[in-house]
Formats: sequence, structure tokens, C-alpha cells
Amino acid sequence: MTGESRIPCGSDGLPDSGASVAGTRQDVEKQAAEQANKAALRKALRTARGALEPAIKVQWDAQIGAQVVAWWRLRQVGSVGVYWPLAGEPDLRATYAELAKAGVQLCLPVVMERDAPLSFVEWTPGEPMIPDEMGVQVPAELRFVARPPALLIPCLGFNDEGYRLGYGGGYYDRTLEQSPRPHTLGIAYSNQQAVFPHAPHDVALDVIVTETTRIT
Repeated sequence: MTGESRIPCGSDGLPDSGASVAGTRQDVEKQAAEQANKAALRKALRTARGALEPAIKVQWDAQIGAQVVAWWRLRQVGSVGVYWPLAGEPDLRATYAELAKAGVQLCLPVVMERDAPLSFVEWTPGEPMIPDEMGVQVPAELRFVARPPALLIPCLGFNDEGYRLGYGGGYYDRTLEQSPRPHTLGIAYSNQQAVFPHAPHDVALDVIVTETTRIT
């Protein structure tokens, strides 16, 4: 041990305020760069998803849906949280109808307040829907239920570690922080796989289901 401080000090022996300011500035610049990189990646992934030919999208949606059904047959959970497709996300509504026919209680997420976990409402395919304040379709009659034990979560992107890139709202992150943690299936197309770092608060999904996935 040399007795030398690891904290830069001024001539008076006190921590050098200039060093701390520089460190803070570097942290801010690093955070800004990471946010800019994620914004660019989100834009690129939206573009890739939107470029899918309609016929290919329909085919891939059916393949993803078949794997979701295969997963359910193995798990036999009584309640599943699903999502209403937005902005080119995989449309699994035919799969939802199949699950409902098999007796599964379907639930849709609803945002009740910002910076809070999602709430869930019971949903039956075919019932009247209305847009919420964010433009997302929700049942006209909100029948709140407990958070289901399994969630289908749409991914704008995903990496090879199973982490999801969403739209930046953090609603699913806050939802998955609660206990008991539900089983999670990320839903995406294979061309949504990307390379990106994950933050300490991010939660890896249990499985990512794409059109190439085979659940046995």
C-alpha cells in the first residue's frame, strides 16, 4: 500500500472537484450515446419489420402461433397474458382464439398509470374493443384480474442472451420485477435479433419465439 489516494486531490488535499465534474460529464455523455444508439437500433428494427412482405408476415405469424400453442400444450396454464398487435408486431389473434376455445383465460395488459407495472384485464376474442389514451385497443368493459402466470411479450428486438428491446416505456420491465415472476415468451420475427447491451434492471425472457423456433 503506497498511501496514495485513488481519488484525485487538489493542492489542499481535498478531492479535486474538477475531476468529479469531468467524471459526471463523461457519465452523462456515455448515457446520451447509449440512448442515441438504442434509438437508432429501434428505428432500424422497425424498418426491417415493416419491410416484410404481407404474405411472408402471415406465414410467419402462423408459424409463431403454432409454437405458442405447442408451448401451452406442454405447460397447460389456465391463464395467459397476451397482447394486441401494433405497428407490424406478429399478429397472433388466430392463436388467441384457439387458446380461448381450449379453455384458456386470456388477459390483455392495460396502462393505468405511467412509471408503474402493467395491470391486466380479462379478454374474450370478439368482444367490443375501444382505444385507450395511448391508442391501444382494450376491452370496452375492463374486468381486472390478477397478473397471469405466463405472458406473451412482443419484442421490437432481442439478443442471443434472451434480453428484449422494447419501445422504451419500461412497462414490462416494471411488471417483471414483481414476485412471483411470470413465465415469459418473447414474440418476434427472426430478423429482429440484434446486438445490444442490457441494463442492470433488465430481465431476460424465458424463451424467445420466432418463426424458426421449434418447441417440443
